[in-house]
Amino acid sequence: MPPPAASSAYTRYETRRRDPNPGAAALLVIDVQGHFASLTAPAMPAIATTVALCRGAGIPVIYTRHVDPVPRSRPLAEWWAGDHIGAGTPAAELLPGAGRAAGDLVVEKSTYIAFAAGTGLEEALRGMGVEEVVVAGVMTNLCCETTARDAFVRGFRVFFSADATATASRDLHEATLLNMAYGFAYIVDCERLEAAFGKDK
Repeated sequence: MPPPAASSAYTRYETRRRDPNPGAAALLVIDVQGHFASLTAPAMPAIATTVALCRGAGIPVIYTRHVDPVPRSRPLAEWWAGDHIGAGTPAAELLPGAGRAAGDLVVEKSTYIAFAAGTGLEEALRGMGVEEVVVAGVMTNLCCETTARDAFVRGFRVFFSADATATASRDLHEATLLNMAYGFAYIVDCERLEAAFGKDK
């Protein structure tokens, strides 16, 4: 699914405007891995740009990978009976275009929420002094949205990318952006982040 056109990316959904604070933010790149390669492809240029912009602003980049246990957890196994992402398989590996660098934290999870018990994500963020998260990756309406909602509830300020996220259809993508903007996150895109981080130079 192609991300929204540049002219309608974040401004179409924006209800509140704020710039991320590079000194207090982290970028969460959600599940940009082999299993989701076809879904990720249209947004990959924006994901790579978002990663580069955040690195340039001194923002730590954290990746998540979905890996299914054996046996798979309920109710996820009931909902996605035909999909299994096994540890050590190409489906579980981060895509080369995701921009991972040596030293980047990679968090493994087995459900939609990157903050699920046992991932250590919240503890890692708190330890780095992070107060804000920028969310990018796949799928917009599942792991990205659920992680963003959970981050908000845990007290993090959330910025949600309109062009560096992707999912199965434009309707699902836009529904998430509307929900995020209504009560959970500031909507951004690559152009907006570039302008925001340029202010500090």
